[in-house]
Amino acid sequence: MAHGSIYWSELATSDVEAAKDHYAKIAGWTFEGMDMGGGTYWVASHDGRAIAGIMDLKLIPHPVPPHWLTYVAVDDMDAAMGIVADTGGKVIREPFDVPGVGIIAIVSEPGGGGYGLIEPAPMPAS
Repeated sequence: MAHGSIYWSELATSDVEAAKDHYAKIAGWTFEGMDMGGGTYWVASHDGRAIAGIMDLKLIPHPVPPHWLTYVAVDDMDAAMGIVADTGGKVIREPFDVPGVGIIAIVSEPGGGGYGLIEPAPMPAS
């Protein structure tokens, strides 16, 4: 995925089953669950391609309202974190590794809008 591209979106909600039903009916999404060791992360697919995730708000370690969070791909997380600071953004959650996915950070732009950064894990050679 190219630097600067929208990489992923995920919904944190208080009613996962209702959200899954909603998106299945409105968008034709299907879902596959992944155990997160405290709950299930639901990967939404459309036409056989994974496009988004849905999880229960209870999996987030601090209180937040239901929301969609968009992740932007970056080539270098350290450089991106410097740019966030230099441009008046804020770090909400420091970078952390998600095995097989990549390095993720949650940040905001100068006006306060939150979003995620992801430095995707290298794709296995085929």
